[in-house]
Amino acid sequence: MKFPSSIDETEAILEQGGYVADRSLATVLYLSLKMKRPLFLEGEAGVGKTEIAKVLSQQLDRPLIRLQCYEGLDISSAVYEWNYAAQMVEIRMREASGDTNKGEMEKGVFADRFLIRRPLLQALEGKAGKAPILLIDELDRTDEAFEAFLLEILSDFQVTIPELGTIKAKEPPIVIVTTNRTREIHDALKRRCLYHWVDYPDAEREMAILKVKVPKAGDALSKEIVAYIQKLREMDLFKNPGVAETLDWASALIELDKLALDPQTVSDTIGVLLKYQDDIARIQSSEGKQMLDEVKANLKAAE
Repeated sequence: MKFPSSIDETEAILEQGGYVADRSLATVLYLSLKMKRPLFLEGEAGVGKTEIAKVLSQQLDRPLIRLQCYEGLDISSAVYEWNYAAQMVEIRMREASGDTNKGEMEKGVFADRFLIRRPLLQALEGKAGKAPILLIDELDRTDEAFEAFLLEILSDFQVTIPELGTIKAKEPPIVIVTTNRTREIHDALKRRCLYHWVDYPDAEREMAILKVKVPKAGDALSKEIVAYIQKLREMDLFKNPGVAETLDWASALIELDKLALDPQTVSDTIGVLLKYQDDIARIQSSEGKQMLDEVKANLKAAE
């Protein structure tokens, strides 16, 4: 599929992939594709940042190359490394055959066939017209040294390998960088990207997401789920539930054949929704029951 030619078409492509996006997200995604600039997505965990890359890969029919970031990530894990075992075998074979020319041996050992390509290098070597989607996921988990290394790739779409030279992409990959904002990313990297904050959805959009992703949930149950979670996010919780938790909770309630929320069901399944004991304890107290009563009263008044 070709790149979308308008914001409306971008929205339609996301919708076809089962992603319910607001207008501002569709706009910045369209501009990112049009301008061939990396897209920097920031937001809380579970709001759908990673899913955007997956949907684009599916809808544009391009391979998805994912670099999952973590503390201690380095060039050998992210870009390339040499196959040292194969290189040693090559050296021994040359020595055994009497070929001890240092220059020729070095040239032969550092040949392309001994290069192990990691995600970033794979993304730069994508085929023209079929450049991949490069997802650099949770960049905030890495350190600043690796972040600085990315500057060359994100600005010039190239990487330098001392033994081989500079490898430049024939066609830049579609780059999506995500962060959960556990630390601030340096301005130098952000300047190379278009930026968008992915927020929790409002009730209307969350309802639409639920209908697309968990269609088996009845209308009444879906309304209660969305209203309850929207109310939860107004509380001072350690970690608010994201869209991913909303979908998991709805699926769990369907498995239990629930048609509506009740205090016992909420208490029994709250671990699907919340992941910290202090938050769970609050909901399992009288405060949680009172909140459920308010949700049901508000929905009834709105009918």
